[in-house]
Amino acid sequence: MSISGALNLQPKLWSSLKHYSAERFREDIVAGIVVGIVALPLAIAFGIASGVSPTIGLITAIIGGFIVSMMGGCSVQIGGPTGAFIVIVYNIIAQFGLTGLALATAMAGIILLLMGFFRLGTVIKFIPYPVVVGFTAGIALTIFSTQVNDFLGLGLKDLPGEFIPKWGAILSNLSLIDLSTVAVAVVSLAIIIFTPKISKKLPGALIAIIIVTALTYILNMTMGFEVETIGKRFGDMPTDIPMPHGFDLNMATINMLLPAAFTIAVLGAIESLLSATVADGITGSRTNSNTELIGQGLANLIVPLFGGIPVTGAIARTMTNITNGGRTPVAGIVHALVLLLIFLFLMPLINYVPMACLAAVLMVVAYNMSGWRTVVGIFHAPKSDIWVLLTTFLLTVIFDLTIAIEIGLLLAIVLFLRRVMENSEIKAYSGQLDVHEGTDLPSQEVLNVAKGVSIYEIDGPFFFGIATKFDEMMRSTQHTMPIVRIIRMRKVAFVDATAIHNLELLITSSQKEGIHVVLSGVRDNVRESLEHAGIHNLIGEDHICDHITKAVRMANSIATNNK
Repeated sequence: MSISGALNLQPKLWSSLKHYSAERFREDIVAGIVVGIVALPLAIAFGIASGVSPTIGLITAIIGGFIVSMMGGCSVQIGGPTGAFIVIVYNIIAQFGLTGLALATAMAGIILLLMGFFRLGTVIKFIPYPVVVGFTAGIALTIFSTQVNDFLGLGLKDLPGEFIPKWGAILSNLSLIDLSTVAVAVVSLAIIIFTPKISKKLPGALIAIIIVTALTYILNMTMGFEVETIGKRFGDMPTDIPMPHGFDLNMATINMLLPAAFTIAVLGAIESLLSATVADGITGSRTNSNTELIGQGLANLIVPLFGGIPVTGAIARTMTNITNGGRTPVAGIVHALVLLLIFLFLMPLINYVPMACLAAVLMVVAYNMSGWRTVVGIFHAPKSDIWVLLTTFLLTVIFDLTIAIEIGLLLAIVLFLRRVMENSEIKAYSGQLDVHEGTDLPSQEVLNVAKGVSIYEIDGPFFFGIATKFDEMMRSTQHTMPIVRIIRMRKVAFVDATAIHNLELLITSSQKEGIHVVLSGVRDNVRESLEHAGIHNLIGEDHICDHITKAVRMANSIATNNK
């Protein structure tokens, strides 16, 4: 993996339009219309579940979806509000209000922009799968928990945000279950589940909302059938895009919101790039990860100016786009325009949608997010992966997503370092050395190593973990005082500051004891790092050899002359 070279910031839309055709335009329009219809109930449901109005959910899908398609690095990505952000958005609003949410989202946008500019689009994909599965399953369970109140019609106000107290309140108030609400929820759930069995192209969530809303309206008019609707909870909703507004900035608020902003940025980056990776596997296209992060960053920087919530790539809507023929960002732009038309002309009808129907929609979303089959599959993996998954899952559910992502990333780093250390070796040689050992070359070239010469080979990157391991090995062999120590570094791809410091201490202590140190097989980039640290002045230019044969010849000569 390399992050060097020129940074290509060209949005995918530009290259897609170079060879655009009327046929492709027709396919993109059809896909965009379908995705727009599918996105409507999800945008409304995610907005309400996040603690904001349905209007805000739609505004986020319209503006965020447009910017992601216009400026992103994926041909088929559909951006908007997603279930992954429900928990964190709800918690931010509870602590800091809508103003705090807007500022945290804008800060996350800046972080995403920096990730793109510093070429971290590829790096973010290397977060271990158990971490991603763990907090995704945790988010799914949390979303499910937030919808039980509306699904059962308990009518509980000010439910605790924490998982355990929330379930305590729900279970202690089961006597308040409203059978009319449960009936609406169950019918909605059945429609969502069975619609794909009729046709996979039909959006089950939208079909459920249309049918159930019509039925409840008719029953209300004819029989006085009453259930809570969006209009009853939120009142009449505006149909105008709000004017952009700024933020009240002060360092105290920024410092408090920084962890939440970091969580939004990392979660958005992971979800968007995972969605793009899945899309690339199906379409054969290639996402520019860094440009995609920049597009996501711009969306999250601009959307809060209009009161919106965090934006990311939505896997379900992206897959809908692909299966309906969308292949360029034009489809995503059409999807945003469809939502805009619905927002301007059909919003009064949204008031009649039952809250229990939206609860059913989100419960199905939570089930699909949970990936329980994947979770079960990971339980057949190594124990370390299982513990990582369980830790991330429990932190997400019991505490919050901010802590889960921070600890998850820390676990990812620890696991990576552990696996690198397990696969890195330090070998010691004396007497004879096969030059081609550890290579695919069939021939042998055995070097005779003079008495008093010890050879240590570092097999793998020389960073702080291996540096400590190497230092311990040196200490354990101090009883056999050699005349020359050769450190073979042909397989060292990079060194860090700790390794250089330990190497400097080894050279200094060896020289005090009259022991020569010779470096062998040093790569150009490693040699450059050593020279910057002044190692070549400490050890002598002639003691840094490009091949083991030269190093052994020099060491044998020194050992012979010092007998």
